Amino acid sequence: FLCHCFARARAPRYDDGTRMLKRFLRDLADRFDRLTLPLTSSSGLLASVHYLFLSRRFRREHRAVLAGRLAYERGLGTPLKSSPLLRRNIHRLEKGLVMQPRQPVFAEDYIEETVAELARLGLAGGLDPVEAKWAADVLADYFRVVAETAPIARARSLFDALTLPKDTGTEAAAIPRPREQGVKSSVSYDEFLALCHQRRSVRWFEQRPVPRELVLKAMDAAAQAPSACNRQPFLFRYFDRPEDARRIASVAMGTTGYAQNVPALVVLLGDLGCYPEERDRHVPYIDASLAAMQFMLALETLGLASCPINWPDIEYREREMAAALELPWHLRPVMLIALGYPDPRGGVPFSAKKPSASLLRTSNDYTP
Repeated sequence: FLCHCFARARAPRYDDGTRMLKRFLRDLADRFDRLTLPLTSSSGLLASVHYLFLSRRFRREHRAVLAGRLAYERGLGTPLKSSPLLRRNIHRLEKGLVMQPRQPVFAEDYIEETVAELARLGLAGGLDPVEAKWAADVLADYFRVVAETAPIARARSLFDALTLPKDTGTEAAAIPRPREQGVKSSVSYDEFLALCHQRRSVRWFEQRPVPRELVLKAMDAAAQAPSACNRQPFLFRYFDRPEDARRIASVAMGTTGYAQNVPALVVLLGDLGCYPEERDRHVPYIDASLAAMQFMLALETLGLASCPINWPDIEYREREMAAALELPWHLRPVMLIALGYPDPRGGVPFSAKKPSASLLRTSNDYTP
């Protein structure tokens, strides 16, 4: 175990003898790891033993998930601008409101919790007014159509006593509406496909400032990405000073040779503090990635280019990034995105894509 830890540790510059010993120990640990795979992968218990005694690869994730659960619990008693609990429950109400057929009674098991959370945040102050209006409007619509039961009656009484922004008729209510009343885009499929072809990972940028207002516009598009129960469990940490962007970019793998050319950078963070249970530990990575794609496509429409930078789970790099960004344990990097004005003479890899027919399967044939 000690040999394995030593072999996995990041070392400074050593002489040739130390490097050879380090490589030998790493190879020995890797061979032992592969030899034990048939045994340790045969049951959940042995798999847990493997990662308890033979490998430290998941320890940061374990601690981050627990720190996220703690952050969630502490947030339940703290004034917040945005509440994961409130956002989730309001979105659940929305889904109940659009069901076909809609049930006369639904959400009995969480409606009191929802109104109580809105009341708590309203009294504490600081809740984002957009979120407060959305919650109030959806709750008003819910109480308008739902049948009365004891829990619903208690929640209604508490809601009626609140002094929060509610729909007054002067502004459109933030409630579910028929699809035909939604926003209509004039972008054709061919135009959208052309945008997808235009977006390529660019590593060579002109050395001029990136206007922050353009990045905020791209963020407007990213914010429209879907997320599980509308929690949006991610943050975009932005660096627009070239020296900071290059320093942070150099922490990631695969940026050797072009990190010094990056004029601006986003570190996309997943927030495990939005969840009270381990089952949702992968959701921040999914939701953040959905937002990242819309962000990068939007950058293209604004004359900017981007390059998503892979972030594998490597412990020493995780430590470096956490220290550089002063991250609490429940925030984890998902990816980095370099961005800026593309150098028109800079080379861009062709990156042939797989045929769509090979990616869409209609049978259980998963052969590559």
